[in-house]
Amino acid sequence: MRELFNGQDPKLVLFDLDGTLIDSVPDLAAAVDVMLIELGRSVAGIERVRHWVGNGAQVLVQRALTGEQYPDTETIDPILFDRAFSLFMTAYGNSASHTSTLYPGVMKCLEGLQVRGIKLGVVTNKPIQFTHPLLEEFGIAPFFSVVLGGDSLPQKKPAPEPLLHAMKLMACTPQETLMVGDSKSDIGAARAAGCPVVAVPYGYNHGEPVSSYNPDLEVLQLDQLL
Repeated sequence: MRELFNGQDPKLVLFDLDGTLIDSVPDLAAAVDVMLIELGRSVAGIERVRHWVGNGAQVLVQRALTGEQYPDTETIDPILFDRAFSLFMTAYGNSASHTSTLYPGVMKCLEGLQVRGIKLGVVTNKPIQFTHPLLEEFGIAPFFSVVLGGDSLPQKKPAPEPLLHAMKLMACTPQETLMVGDSKSDIGAARAAGCPVVAVPYGYNHGEPVSSYNPDLEVLQLDQLL
């Protein structure tokens, strides 16, 4: 990590959540399948949902309704979408942490960065109403000084605004900030915001190797940042 900052620590490290800190796909898939069953449709299953996660809840529901990675939203009945979205949000709210898990190395990484006096934050496309409870459930909420969800601002990643807003709140510049994520959205947001980016290969990048998007550094698990 220090090699990206001329041998020094960054002042701020921003983390993605799903696919970076927490493996949340089992619970997301369960909520998607509850939604689909209520709509009289076949379940999607974990592996399909794993490729659909990463662009926020609305896009996840659109993908589940169409079965397509890049759905034509104009073909989705808005009344059907509203019902499906409500079903998904209710189902996921009831089970957001039943089978999700912290990835190996996460706790050691957060503890190590905190000891070094580095400010930490979360910038995720997950709705904020689910983000705070997940962080609390897994005992990592106290590490983070700033937490932004996918609906905290008008823009989501890969737009740079969520990262830049977090930096502003923490009084840090892009040159003092590191983004850590698992997807092309995280890398794109970091590039647009002007900060270095580290990627992990185990998360959710729509079935593509995250290395193909040329992060500044790739680590197998997060404690390798220390």
